[in-house]
Amino acid sequence: MDHRVTYPPSMRLPVFLVLLGTCALGSAAEYQIQGNIRYDRYPETVLDIVQPRAPALANRPGVIVIHGGGWVEGEKEKMLEPFCLPFVEHDFVAANLEYRLAKSAHAPVAVQDVLKAAKWFQDHAAEYRVDPARIIVLGESAGGELALLTAMLPASNPFGPAIRIAGAIDFYGIADVPDQLAGPNQQRYAAAWIPDQPDRMELAKQLSPLTYVRKPLPPILAIHGDADPVVPYQQSVNFTKELKAAGDDSELITVRNGKHGFTPDEMSKLWPQVFRWLKKHKISS
Repeated sequence: MDHRVTYPPSMRLPVFLVLLGTCALGSAAEYQIQGNIRYDRYPETVLDIVQPRAPALANRPGVIVIHGGGWVEGEKEKMLEPFCLPFVEHDFVAANLEYRLAKSAHAPVAVQDVLKAAKWFQDHAAEYRVDPARIIVLGESAGGELALLTAMLPASNPFGPAIRIAGAIDFYGIADVPDQLAGPNQQRYAAAWIPDQPDRMELAKQLSPLTYVRKPLPPILAIHGDADPVVPYQQSVNFTKELKAAGDDSELITVRNGKHGFTPDEMSKLWPQVFRWLKKHKISS
């Protein structure tokens, strides 16, 4: 049975469901969803709260989950089983985000939306028994870029409120946006998100996690396949190297022959490493 929850665009209304689903770890997890909660005024600016069905005995860690799709496509519902439920099984509360894509608004709007959503989650932490000191952020592909910016942007940034993030997990994300906008690694989705305009490359640089490497930053875990045909593996190599050179806590997990997006078997091998990393940083028990 398919337990995924989808909401047509015309039905962006809050719903509350209790479901039994299968997570990426291969086990069944009983969870509850409060869906399509508005964190801003636009139709797309909604999020789902996914949490264990069992009552919280103490404040739980939280994870902000951000889907990919090159800033031009994708939807939060596809993140539920492969990314949210493994965290719920480890007693996290997940905030699974939607944000405005390029067809609705160009860069930097997606960044502004995600920052607002993160602030909403922090502001409502007590309501969901979330420990505000243990909120991490996770994203895949373009969502990895958005997750990294959420963790790395300084308080003085021009895009939105910065909150305290305990750690960031980046699945094959874009660390160097100009590299995707021009040159041998350019991609159409990057051009759709940042179309021709004055100071185009300067904006791309402002939206690149590489720009914000400094000390101190929260711990960052990058996970990337070395055969990725979309976002070059070398981006994560260079990014991790720069972070370490700055004195930050950064690790790179390389998936040998991994493409852009991992198989269920690859994911099942990755999750134990992810949760060991979280335990090392005292985010997960």
